[in-house]
Amino acid sequence: MSDAIPRPGRYRHYKGKDYIVLDTATHSETGEQLVVYRLDYGDYSLWVRPLAMFMETVQVDGVDRPRFAYIGPAD
Repeated sequence: MSDAIPRPGRYRHYKGKDYIVLDTATHSETGEQLVVYRLDYGDYSLWVRPLAMFMETVQVDGVDRPRFAYIGPAD
């Protein structure tokens, strides 16, 4: 896992769908860092996810991959 902050832009989830990272935020009660992002499909709803979970790697078919990989600026 990395402690880096994701830059705004388009990310691809390891399962194949795209998301637009808008910014990071801080939980008001716990101080936990969160990533604010929008689905780039379906209802385009707004979501948050803990920074540590957003930046972690997952194992797919025996290979470590980022949960979300940066693919470029948002359109």
